Amino acid sequence: MSKSELKAFFMRYIDALNTHDMDRMTEFVHDELTQHGKTITRADVIASLKGHVDAVPDFKWRVVDMAIDGDTVAARLYNIGTPKKKWLGLEPTGATVEYGEFAFHKVRDGRFYEQNYAIDVLEVQRQLARAG
Repeated sequence: MSKSELKAFFMRYIDALNTHDMDRMTEFVHDELTQHGKTITRADVIASLKGHVDAVPDFKWRVVDMAIDGDTVAARLYNIGTPKKKWLGLEPTGATVEYGEFAFHKVRDGRFYEQNYAIDVLEVQRQLARAG
């Protein structure tokens, strides 16, 4: 895929996340992939994403920066939402949280075959604690 095709592909992925249409992950994720060094299935990815939006029904991902190198899409995102259920081991407090995420996804044959990301859980904890 060209850089412009990878950018469009990644933005379609973000759109699917933001509309909470996790069943569209068949468009974006191989049947098996590597996530943080472990082999997982697309079903695992879908279950994890559905868990996030179950706990945070208004969850949104916003791409701030994106870089593409070969088959890799690197993005800095800001995520926002108001937890309604226990999430990331934390009880909801009514606070809306916004935090950073760094994501690195590798694409082969038109779908992700590797995903790595880091989120600022400490910032989520701080924001929920301030409201509690």
